[in-house]
Amino acid sequence: MTGAGVPDEAELRRRVGRLSLEQKIRLLTGADFWALYAEPDVGLRRLVLSDGPAGVRGESWDERDSSANVPSATALAATWDTGRVEAIGRLLAREARRKGVDVLLAPTVNLHRTPYAGRCFECFSEDPVLTARIGAAYVRGLQRSGVGATVKHFVGNDSETQRMTVDVRIDDRTLRELYLAPFEAIVRDEGAWAVMAAYNGINGSPMTQSPMLRDILHAEWGYDGLVMSDWTAAHATEATAQAALDLAMPGPATLYGPWGDALLEAVRKGTVDEALIDDKAVRILRLAARVGALADAPAAPELTLAAPDSVTVAQELRAAAAAGFVLARNDGLLPLPRSRPAERLGPLGTDRRLRVALLGPNAETARTMGGGSATVFPPYTISPLDGLRAAGLHVTYAPGVTSHLRAGEARGPWLLRPDRPFDAGTGAEIRFLTETGELAGSELRDGATFLWLSGFGISGITEPVAKLEVRCVIRATVDGEYQLGVSGLGRYRLLVDGAEVFDVTLVLPEDTDISEALMRPPQHLVPVRLGAHQSVAVVVEHDVNSSAFAGLGTLMQLNLVPPHGSDDEEIAKAVALAADSDVAVVVVGTTAQVESEGFDRTTLALPGRQDELVRQVIAANARTVVVVNSGAPVLLPWTQDAAAVLLSWFGGQEYGDALADVLLGDVEPGGRLPTTWPASEDGLPSTQPADGVLTYREGLFIGYRGYDRDGREPLFPFGHGTGYTTWAHESVTLDQAPAGASGVAVCVTVRNTGSRRGREVVQVYASRPDSAIERPAKWLAGFAAVDADPGETVTVGILIAERAFQHWTAAGWSTEPGTFVLAAGPSSASLPLTARTDFPPITS
Repeated sequence: MTGAGVPDEAELRRRVGRLSLEQKIRLLTGADFWALYAEPDVGLRRLVLSDGPAGVRGESWDERDSSANVPSATALAATWDTGRVEAIGRLLAREARRKGVDVLLAPTVNLHRTPYAGRCFECFSEDPVLTARIGAAYVRGLQRSGVGATVKHFVGNDSETQRMTVDVRIDDRTLRELYLAPFEAIVRDEGAWAVMAAYNGINGSPMTQSPMLRDILHAEWGYDGLVMSDWTAAHATEATAQAALDLAMPGPATLYGPWGDALLEAVRKGTVDEALIDDKAVRILRLAARVGALADAPAAPELTLAAPDSVTVAQELRAAAAAGFVLARNDGLLPLPRSRPAERLGPLGTDRRLRVALLGPNAETARTMGGGSATVFPPYTISPLDGLRAAGLHVTYAPGVTSHLRAGEARGPWLLRPDRPFDAGTGAEIRFLTETGELAGSELRDGATFLWLSGFGISGITEPVAKLEVRCVIRATVDGEYQLGVSGLGRYRLLVDGAEVFDVTLVLPEDTDISEALMRPPQHLVPVRLGAHQSVAVVVEHDVNSSAFAGLGTLMQLNLVPPHGSDDEEIAKAVALAADSDVAVVVVGTTAQVESEGFDRTTLALPGRQDELVRQVIAANARTVVVVNSGAPVLLPWTQDAAAVLLSWFGGQEYGDALADVLLGDVEPGGRLPTTWPASEDGLPSTQPADGVLTYREGLFIGYRGYDRDGREPLFPFGHGTGYTTWAHESVTLDQAPAGASGVAVCVTVRNTGSRRGREVVQVYASRPDSAIERPAKWLAGFAAVDADPGETVTVGILIAERAFQHWTAAGWSTEPGTFVLAAGPSSASLPLTARTDFPPITS
């Protein structure tokens, strides 16, 4: 046995030896979109994978199969709290077990090379040390609970543009010191059970057939886990088989991927050695044993399961969201009191509750997760409006502006099921029709977005489906012009009260990314005039064979835009509410159409006229808090005029309650920035390839390293954040590393100089004055968090590992002998304490 009772190499190879070549090759491609084949001859049961970072979706893309929605990766990294992130990993493991999932396709440990990258929200940080520490904690939480983690995307998938084909050019030193560093720490030191090979290539070789898989993962890091492809990323039969790729996803091989019969033929011809096939099969069985999917191996640990809407899950997600909120600016307005200021009370003071104008497009429908593979269906979502009202404040609300550039999903109170159009039952009926028009089955759905990735079996349909019908009732709330339509691919016919409104075929441009097809497919809308309370029967017909969602299934969505005022009218309403309130809280942010997997951002500006809304509200009420609901940096040109700015990321299903906790001071805003927040778009690395090649010309100088080199000032520096108390950083001393560890121990003493208990994140940065090699001005070397009562002094120890003093050369890792500076403080831009150390240590 190896590890926690896992069968040893010899036993695994004995089991593989029982299989025919056909059986072994069958194991190497998924049985369907999410699962691996069972193989009774070796005791292997079906093994299930699931998309991950924001929650555990499971095998169906269905709002009825709900999942706990955890805060985004940027929100988790902003906690700088490995213990809390490990607890989130344990929560996700319980969710995985509840949904029959063995392996989670997370965490994503690519770096924030540039804030333009559409998937920044799914990655932790711009810094490899912070990414490694947070990612390792996430993996520990999952795997100690018996659920496999898949560290992705190995490597260089740091943007979305042409990600399926782009060749990323990274020099060896930058590759090792930045982009491979989190993978090395998590794979080599933490023992991740699976790694996902990325779509892109590195320096001329697609990652699914890259020599890096064998040379670095296997030979250098001693990795004994499994390497799977990103979905549809494996193409060449022999090259991928000869590389250390073990699993091609999705399946089956007759529909996807390059293996199956083609690989069988390659082995029989002798162009692929059968020993390579055996090694891949061994790694699949080892993963199965680790998650409890292999007979005569230990079962996975017993876990206490809880529903995603349970009180225990809610409490943990609420605390995690608040712990990641970054209070970037505060002139003393926060925390808010619950009662009105005395000077604003009326003659009788009948309602003493604080009067809050809650404004902005994300106040009533907040973003709690990013788009793409991070999408799950939470059992509920607490919006800022829900949270502040539940906290007992007197809240008035106005959206202010429209930020969405596309029509959203039809929803309540307008969308009603056709079987009960006069009660509160929102949703639609789907009917599955055969080629002859016979009814193959039907189902009632709660929403209006429908996706089938592996046929219609998940809906219980066994016959071939030629046509879908979506039936619902749209009931108007007010008189006006409603925009009604569909999003998807293929042919759609819309009927309203039996009359055809349109018959269109929607197509995507060539070479469109799979996830872009998923997150922002083509739309077609038409105006429909409805009187107040008028109901109309709506039917959407879709020809299934016309859609072939990039060969991956069927997608369709019913869209509805109710009547609304112009932005000028809505801004005027918001300003009036702000002027009449004690405090204004403006919630601005991104949309799924500008921040998502599948495409990069072309601008960091907030969509629509949100900046104008903020400026006018601040002019009407100086006591304005701006809450930024985005997964990654956006431009905030009005920052210096706002009384407070709170960066809240994508906060998960408890977002609104966590926001109320922080605004009212019931909970400390615990976050510190895991990524630099730019003041402008000047000097940022590009995501746009040239002739299929994306060169990382900035080298080592991403994030704060680039700002230091160029002498530019960001809006908010890496590591920045404040709470509701103040701190003095008093002293720093150095000591020898503990026995068995190599490096330097840094002891930092801080004192809470404020009037409240609080939390501080002590950060230590290394630098090398007068270095003979090119280096950043400083780089994060270690960190630790402290909690203290008012007036309390705390000393925290931080181990600075030997790697922090090393750089990569053609001969491997090397240390330039001499004196390094270790500087400590609350952020990369505030380092009041310094100490010097010789490394390697000088010995007599």
